[in-house]
Amino acid sequence: MPLPLIRKIQTIAQSRFFTIEALHLSFSNGVERVYERLPAVGRPGVIVVAINDNDELLLIREYAAGFHEFQLTLPKGAADPGESLEAAAVRELAEEAGFGAKDVRFVKRLSIAPGHMGFTINVVMAKDLYVHDIPGDEPEPPELVLWPLAKIEELLDHEEFYEARAIAALTLCLPQLRPSNV
Repeated sequence: MPLPLIRKIQTIAQSRFFTIEALHLSFSNGVERVYERLPAVGRPGVIVVAINDNDELLLIREYAAGFHEFQLTLPKGAADPGESLEAAAVRELAEEAGFGAKDVRFVKRLSIAPGHMGFTINVVMAKDLYVHDIPGDEPEPPELVLWPLAKIEELLDHEEFYEARAIAALTLCLPQLRPSNV
């Protein structure tokens, strides 16, 4: 099936973080539609699934402006220009959780609401952690929460842990993170 023909792309709104475009399309069956989307712009994002030597998952509790609440989630952020995904993951882990990692591995790229947004986030797994705290860009440092892998099902049921990106990233990494007794 051929991709729709893009007849016109029109910027309909813009802020310092987002651009909204009207995408004028012609489909192969003759149907014409206008879709609104947030196109992919800026730097690639990373979300970090980090496990320490005590078989604990490193989570953060941080302010989520979209919901005006604090949520339990995984460290994440954007790569700096020229920075690899792995280096960005280590930096974000240090900024948000106070740890670095010697073993860092790309897992998978995830799309986020692809019907409306061109955004993706890259899941990175981090092990062999060490204390490495660097200042981040958050107005208040996130709270570090250590969660035992043996109680991962409780985390998945926890009312504060419901960000889809964090759940997907954790689910992708679980087979490699589970201690032998879980």
